[in-house]
Amino acid sequence: MLKALIFDLDDTLLWDKKSVKESLRAACLEAEDETGVAHAALEHTLRKEAVELYASYDTYSFTKKIGINPFEGLWGEFSDKTNIGFRKMYKVMPEYQKKAWTNSLFQHGIDNPELGQKLAERFRYHRKKLPFLYEDTLEVLSKLKTDYQLFLLTNGAPTLQDEKLNMTPQLIPFFDYILVSGAFGIGKPDPAIFNHALKLLSVETNEAVMVGDNLNTDILGSNRAGIKNIWINRDNAAPDPAISFDWEVSSLSEIPSLLSSVQ
Repeated sequence: MLKALIFDLDDTLLWDKKSVKESLRAACLEAEDETGVAHAALEHTLRKEAVELYASYDTYSFTKKIGINPFEGLWGEFSDKTNIGFRKMYKVMPEYQKKAWTNSLFQHGIDNPELGQKLAERFRYHRKKLPFLYEDTLEVLSKLKTDYQLFLLTNGAPTLQDEKLNMTPQLIPFFDYILVSGAFGIGKPDPAIFNHALKLLSVETNEAVMVGDNLNTDILGSNRAGIKNIWINRDNAAPDPAISFDWEVSSLSEIPSLLSSVQ
């Protein structure tokens, strides 16, 4: 019998990709006003530069282990002290944030580190002001909360994920537990973090279902832990033949009836 649902956070309940896009757009529009560089062109450059630059730091292997992406690196402070990896990030991420913008401007003929620093700060400002929930998130969680234990399992730095939750406080009461990979020490898709979630919930593998948008973390990891899963595929992406899933939906709203039919 199904007793618990384990939810991913970013791009499952929170529309993180939209927050990043709108925040980048806002900062790039400010850059366009100052430099004349088209905001869409600068955004395209920044996205590529951020990914490449992020991978050049010696913190990269740690960020992959915990599950912190380059765009979180662009606005996080990473003041977590529980792990040496976070303490290293705290030192180098301000440089990364400045250089990502400065290097991107340079590729458009603008040599202005001071503006790069300003845009790094403006992106952080906008990102903290632009949280988005999917329109059906709260309604679906409210329905499911009556029948199941709900668990939030998210990759990332505790300080950063807490900040996201503080920006959307209405999410927090739905969950019996909230587990952030940075606090546990390793992230999805490692089965250890899923097994820890099961222990906290006091349920067996066949009594829980994982709900998430990411095949490579949410779905692969729950497969490895022996937990059934629901893949949220809002963009109608092609499945990966190497990663199986139990059910596929295009929105959260489909989940209550799906669970009723498979009980």
